[in-house]
Amino acid sequence: MSHDKNVHDKKMHDKKSYDKKENENIIEGRNAVMEAFRSGKPVDKLYVLDGCQDGAVRSIIREARKHDTILNFVEKDRLNQLSETGKHQGEIASVAAYEYAEVEDILNLAREKGEPPFIFLLDNIEDPHNLGAIIRTANLAGAHGVIIPKRRAVGLTSTVAKTSAGALNYTPVAKVTNLGHTIDELKEQGMWFVCADMGGETMYNLNLTGPIGVVIGNEGEGVSRLIREKCDFVASIPMKGDIDSLNASVAAGVLGYEIVRQRLQKK
Repeated sequence: MSHDKNVHDKKMHDKKSYDKKENENIIEGRNAVMEAFRSGKPVDKLYVLDGCQDGAVRSIIREARKHDTILNFVEKDRLNQLSETGKHQGEIASVAAYEYAEVEDILNLAREKGEPPFIFLLDNIEDPHNLGAIIRTANLAGAHGVIIPKRRAVGLTSTVAKTSAGALNYTPVAKVTNLGHTIDELKEQGMWFVCADMGGETMYNLNLTGPIGVVIGNEGEGVSRLIREKCDFVASIPMKGDIDSLNASVAAGVLGYEIVRQRLQKK
């Protein structure tokens, strides 16, 4: 067997493993999927066999659209890859391990505590371990919640819940359709936004007190240009080593605790 084929097989295995991790909380089969929607379970994604248009499938698709669930029309091989039972009947739903909050719930929590809002906003974080670790950090740093985008990002899987070490029970996570639009709305309520990026001002030189949102970018691409342009500050974390970036969850912790330090100093 050639080296290239070995590499290809490993990549396919890794992809399958990642797909399984991403969809740990899956529901298969038409009746089970329909019941998930009707019972109010937080369905993140619906995978439907492409070209399947009978009455039962159309009913489930209508439910998905009613709940603003992401719809993916896929080939049978893809469904077989995601399936754990082999009896998907052309329908697989990926369900969040925890209920999502609303952005307003996060702001209300800040009001109840009598504190200026402190929120983490994650720009397309894809690794469930990173999301879980950031939720854990957010809780311990006294942040009032975490906001994630609906598309191109990991949701609240059981891996996220486990990695959060229980923080998901206390720290609300809201899922929004448009992160940029959410930032604009929060700015109207008096919030400021800082993103972590290598090209910014050293974080120790910035005033990060007051109502603030911390934006952490994607593991590979960083903060997207559109979101970066909406931020009031771009904070650079000092780097003294030989490589050029921190893990996303570590960057969230470092910047988050600089905000904690400044808030404590201000008291």
